[in-house]
Amino acid sequence: MSAIWKNHGANLADMINGNKETQAHLYLEQLMLFPVDIQDRIIEEISQLSLCNSDAVAEIISSYTMQELR
Repeated sequence: MSAIWKNHGANLADMINGNKETQAHLYLEQLMLFPVDIQDRIIEEISQLSLCNSDAVAEIISSYTMQELR
């Protein structure tokens, strides 16, 4: 996982752990121009992690950015 994704993952995890869902939506929108339904899925997956760290969050984000390769 690249350092960039880990940094984005850490930022997003901090927002979600701090119950700042609106900020998390805005961050994802600015970061990747994800549609709202995809933002909801990402936030839902992150909020269900048993251990919310930057690696786990980065893995979830990258899975949504690589869908067209599957």
